[in-house]
Amino acid sequence: MLHDQGTFTEGPVWFADLQLLLWSDIPNNRLLRWTPDGQGGVFRENSRHANGNARDREGRLVTCEHSGRRVTRTEADGRITVIADAYAGRKLNSPNDVVVKSDGSIWFTDPEYGLRVNVPGGAREQARENVYRVDPATGAVAVAVDDFDKPNGLAFSPDELLLYVADSAVTDGPGRNSHIRRFRVDGGGRLSGGEVFAATAGIPDGMRVDTDGNLWASAGKKIDIYAPDGTLIGQVSDFPMDVTNLTFGGVQGDEIFVTGGQFLFSVKVNARGAQRP
Repeated sequence: MLHDQGTFTEGPVWFADLQLLLWSDIPNNRLLRWTPDGQGGVFRENSRHANGNARDREGRLVTCEHSGRRVTRTEADGRITVIADAYAGRKLNSPNDVVVKSDGSIWFTDPEYGLRVNVPGGAREQARENVYRVDPATGAVAVAVDDFDKPNGLAFSPDELLLYVADSAVTDGPGRNSHIRRFRVDGGGRLSGGEVFAATAGIPDGMRVDTDGNLWASAGKKIDIYAPDGTLIGQVSDFPMDVTNLTFGGVQGDEIFVTGGQFLFSVKVNARGAQRP
């Protein structure tokens, strides 16, 4: 365990060039930081209840903000640029998780979880809880998928020809969706397919892919590891609370940083992440 002073942690992202981990502490409305020498602290207060985080192609921090109801980018000089805060003239729900493709397009999920909890009196303006894509050239926000119940974590395969998206609607009651879907991605950023890749025992949330194309997916008090053909090939288990998210990183790149509840954990693994370090 690296840290136990959060409340509900999420969105770990590793900066290999800085040897720095950032993650979200949602109810406390802050982003936290940690370095391998054991130094830690607050990276940003008033994070607008940040949840998922990622890095773009220039190494900048991209963040989903619940109470901001937007996706933002932190520039090199610390300025914050709004990437997306509306679709079709209406506010987003509460962006949850985000990934950045090598072409610069930004993909994020927009369930209403954060709107319920972190935006008192906030009115839902989007009829659906969608997966969105932000065009890298124009900044236009478009719906990538509109048939999810509660879209949550997402991750690209190493070659970016596949996109995995979790549906965590089981949080709202038994019998609701608790699975991961897989889409094929064409050169123009359009998706096809969308079949169920894996049904999960435990709430499916954040995910990452390793360099062999295996999917590491949070699922209750464990992380399930799936081969590219959908076979469950391993688990990292016995966490004391539901895992919310994970990322690869560390000095040698062979650790996973895991968030959940008040905690941040580090686990040595025999794999390395495919995402930008």
